[in-house]
Amino acid sequence: MRTLVLIAASMRPRQWTKNLFVAAALLFSGNLFDAALAVRTALAVLVFCVASGAVYLFNDILDRQRDRSHPRKSRRPIASGKLPAAAAAAVAAVLAALALAGGAALGWPFALAVAVYLAIQAAYCTVLRNVVILDAFALAAGFVARVVAGAVAIDVQISSWLLVCTTLIALFLALCKRRQELSSLAGDAARHRQVLAEYSEYLLDQMIVVAASATLVAYALYTMAEATIAKFGSSNLIFTLPFVIYGLFRYLFLVHRRDEGGRPEQTLITDPPLLIDVLLWALAAGAIVYR
Repeated sequence: MRTLVLIAASMRPRQWTKNLFVAAALLFSGNLFDAALAVRTALAVLVFCVASGAVYLFNDILDRQRDRSHPRKSRRPIASGKLPAAAAAAVAAVLAALALAGGAALGWPFALAVAVYLAIQAAYCTVLRNVVILDAFALAAGFVARVVAGAVAIDVQISSWLLVCTTLIALFLALCKRRQELSSLAGDAARHRQVLAEYSEYLLDQMIVVAASATLVAYALYTMAEATIAKFGSSNLIFTLPFVIYGLFRYLFLVHRRDEGGRPEQTLITDPPLLIDVLLWALAAGAIVYR
């Protein structure tokens, strides 16, 4: 039982909120209330939770030496030695196989999307996380893969605007994560994560500003695009823009004034103003799309 608890903790269920990006296609395709498609999306999210659990185990195995020098990550089961690396590797392999099998049950196109996600994560864990700038793009690619997989699961055409906005917001979050790591670890940053030696807080701040600005512009253009207005039969989606602006500004406040941003999934659920803003955006967007 103790081993199962350690394995479950290493799968990081708190970070599975990222897999809700799989449901983006269901929401923005106008099929939220289609029971059959909603069930397929829920199963797709579950498959990605299993896949991401395998990835987190694999990542912790590779990082166990570096994690021991981190004040928080040193308490992880694998880094602390409570969960043997060999046992974790076996579980990761089984979970990856289960994710691919579950993907195949929803159709081979979705299984391929799951395989691409696993390949991206494997490339990140082994190579790309040590390549400056590409490490942030690899993190963002994981979010994009989730969105694409969600569209494939319910067989709907994915909007280019959705891909653009997902890429930009994911880059923003990835760069904020790097900045928080660099700031909190100070002189030990490079020892914990090699690529942090290539960054500076000033450089990351510049890239974060670009990503945030591009996200706002892309979302604003999406709400005003003729195709968007025609699809939803309304031009009112522009009124959700203030929620996006506030959300980005609030996140920047948390990064710069509260030294947060290293774990976006936790920041979202522990900061009441940000959580309320996201919920209000979802309610407003849903009311407009499904009015």
